[in-house]
Amino acid sequence: MDQIKIFKALSNETRLNILLWLTNVEANFEQQIHAHLLSNFSDGVCLGSIQKRAKLSQSTISSYMVILEDAGLVESQKIDKYTYFRIKKSTLVILSEWIDKHFA
Repeated sequence: MDQIKIFKALSNETRLNILLWLTNVEANFEQQIHAHLLSNFSDGVCLGSIQKRAKLSQSTISSYMVILEDAGLVESQKIDKYTYFRIKKSTLVILSEWIDKHFA
């Protein structure tokens, strides 16, 4: 876990919002078109759905998702020409433990 990458990724309001939206997919996104193919990737959200929610260009959201993925906060899976993202819970657990250890 690279704490600097994580905190840099979260220093942007939209990237932080994306991460928060991904914590409750049903409340924040419409039904995903490939939901039936996502059985091994539950709570995956298509880049286009994230773009629609954020109201930013596809290239901006795509670059934001690369930053979040590089920080280990999300993981992705491609289905056909679509890329789906979801929270990488293991990183959030490790980050939470690190914060508790160093700031509690």
